[in-house]
Amino acid sequence: MRSILGLGAAVILTIALAACAPAASSGPTASPAGGGATATPAGGGATPTAVAGGSDVTIQNFAFNPASLTVKVGATVTWTQKDSAPHFVKWDDGTEAGPTMASGDVYRRTFDKAGTFTYVCGIHATMKGSITVTP
Repeated sequence: MRSILGLGAAVILTIALAACAPAASSGPTASPAGGGATATPAGGGATPTAVAGGSDVTIQNFAFNPASLTVKVGATVTWTQKDSAPHFVKWDDGTEAGPTMASGDVYRRTFDKAGTFTYVCGIHATMKGSITVTP
């Protein structure tokens, strides 16, 4: 009975890890052209919302922290990837997605107009976030 439980746990762990592995075509791996968005190498728990003034999002524990952020027009938002699994920001409005980010990578986007911009992780669709840009 003990070996059956151990085998079951191993199967569940294998399935869970496979679900987090990147797909062969998981998204762009180079910095997108234009739009002020870049990804460069750099040096977590999720808080639901940040107020105007803050412009940093941490990617950790398969979540964007904060999940919602409010900034002023002209602000540059920085996403810092702290997970061991790869992630990338995929915009719901059709804006070119950010590059696939390994742990330690940074992605930036400057917002030149007011509105609400929603996004997901292009690899893990349960990871969602939004940036509200005010005049």
